[in-house]
Amino acid sequence: MTKTYAPIRFPEKFDLLTERWQPRVVAEMNDYQFKIARLQGDFIWHHHADTDETFIVLEGKLRIDFRDGEVTLQAGEMFVVKKGVEHKPFAEEEVKLLLIEPRGVLNTGEQTHERTAKNDVWI
Repeated sequence: MTKTYAPIRFPEKFDLLTERWQPRVVAEMNDYQFKIARLQGDFIWHHHADTDETFIVLEGKLRIDFRDGEVTLQAGEMFVVKKGVEHKPFAEEEVKLLLIEPRGVLNTGEQTHERTAKNDVWI
């Protein structure tokens, strides 16, 4: 019997995700998770002490603020926030993105906040 393989289709996954600021896992590679998220508005200042965090914008425009500057990402662009660097994502209009980070990383870094998402939730 032949096993069936299928790609992960981002549009279908985003159709299942209605909440904002609640990343959901779509795949794992070793100890890393690939998470999709819908973002709009201002997030909180936070950092990840032990890991880098990769943002890949699929739709929209995302600004990531730093204490000493900012970077703006358009659809098709990627940025890696280095571990320990305090940052705050912001999206004036809805953004759809892919996050890549190790399993178990909280979206709010070292702190718990009303926007802290549950970890390891698959969609």
